[in-house]
Amino acid sequence: MRRLVTLVSLIVLVDTMFYAVVVPLLPTYTEDLGLSKASAGLLAAAYPAGTLLGALPSGLLAARLGAKPTVLIGLMLLIVSTLTFGFAQDVVLLDGARFVQGLGGACSWAGGLAWLMEAAPPDRRGALIGTALGAAIGGALLGPVVGAIAESTSPRLVFPSVVVLAGGLAVAALRTPGTGRRPAQPLRTVLDAMRSAPVAIAMWLVALPAFSIGMVGVLGALRLDGFGASGAVVGAVFLVAAAVEAVVSPVVGRLSDRRGRMVPIRGGLAGAAVVLCLVVVPTQVLPLAVVIVAASAALGAFWAPAMAMLADAADQARLQQGFAFALVNLAWAAGQVGGSGAGGALAKVTSDAVPLGLAAALCGATLLMLTRPLARGRTAPAEA
Repeated sequence: MRRLVTLVSLIVLVDTMFYAVVVPLLPTYTEDLGLSKASAGLLAAAYPAGTLLGALPSGLLAARLGAKPTVLIGLMLLIVSTLTFGFAQDVVLLDGARFVQGLGGACSWAGGLAWLMEAAPPDRRGALIGTALGAAIGGALLGPVVGAIAESTSPRLVFPSVVVLAGGLAVAALRTPGTGRRPAQPLRTVLDAMRSAPVAIAMWLVALPAFSIGMVGVLGALRLDGFGASGAVVGAVFLVAAAVEAVVSPVVGRLSDRRGRMVPIRGGLAGAAVVLCLVVVPTQVLPLAVVIVAASAALGAFWAPAMAMLADAADQARLQQGFAFALVNLAWAAGQVGGSGAGGALAKVTSDAVPLGLAAALCGATLLMLTRPLARGRTAPAEA
């Protein structure tokens, strides 16, 4: 089991590392290729767009072929797309490569986490997902470092390293025993499962923090810049925030195994409802940085318990784990795209307080919903 946990953790680490690698490169691509802000935003959004559109197909692959082959497909897509991204000098090719990276990421995450959940005992799901998420966030921390190295040297020198990393992981995956193919399930089974209360609630608890984090990432960075923070300071703030989230995920995962999925989720909802309202209060860099880190800690309390809840709910709905984590991809990508895009657009026509207040209200309303006896009754099987 330890070998499989290490393998899946490394796979999601490498995937998120190359997802985050684009941030330091955006100014260079903007200058060299004459990109507008809209074009740069499209380049940044191409990856989650690929994950969004690839969410259900990746689950279908995991259901039909098995988790292990789906992981191998994801790694192959990562190799091809990252090499293309490293050598491309055309914005259409860059956008396409990032989109395919997102497709590969959908396969790697759906296949890898399904593989892990199929082999794991149910009472350890939260801890194991938390471990994998901690590794993924570590990849998100390493990504900008790799991007900065590529920016100071050349993407053509740095990005071929993906062949070594992903190729080594593919060999390790081939040598790791799989869980075998499951009986094929039609896509209609997924749609039926999405209408069940436990699955729908778990998907919402994945989408809500993604929506809120996407919003804080855009508006928080712009507010820091408005208060005079340099690019290095802004990067450092979000680096610390991600590091805190990486520490929180395994802890709350283990807590959800011992105390039930809802205990850390309710704590995260209560904290996020307060902290999101405070983002617009500070007028100096340091207090705002503290609030952003606190928001990441509160929102980071959702991930492992909500994903474990969705795995539990999939068992209850007789849904294969490949489809369960396809729904995780779908919920995360929809929330991330909505929070980054809609949050910035709404703030532009109103103020930062409006979208952040909306996110806080959604957290508060969700907390109230989950404390009602009816909600507790509906989610009890997922907490067991």
